[in-house]
Amino acid sequence: MIRLNKKEEDIMNIFWKLKKAFPKEVIKNIAPPAPPYNTILSMIRKLEKDGFISHIKVGKTHQYSPTITKRTYQKSIFKHLLQDYFGGSPEKLLSFFIKEENLTEEELNDIVDQFRTKSSLGDNPKK
Repeated sequence: MIRLNKKEEDIMNIFWKLKKAFPKEVIKNIAPPAPPYNTILSMIRKLEKDGFISHIKVGKTHQYSPTITKRTYQKSIFKHLLQDYFGGSPEKLLSFFIKEENLTEEELNDIVDQFRTKSSLGDNPKK
């Protein structure tokens, strides 16, 4: 899956939030200053071409909806991050995160508790 640029991610976040939207609804929900209508429409068409959204015709316009979930996109981006910057090592990623984010002991314990809960449910943490 390709990585979206910031503006494309902003538009996808609107689609994920609204579930379906017309271009004018996207513009209403975009942070100011909103790009011109034609720019938004071009980005929407690119997202559709790339398989992130699809449309149905409603009168003379199109209503768009996401074809992938936000969770699916997040997982794909995270896998690329893990592979490209940490050599596929979750340990290196977690170590980096702990050092760079200056986690408190409580925050670290919360992470460990989530890991233990996931492990006790039989989920494989390596998936």
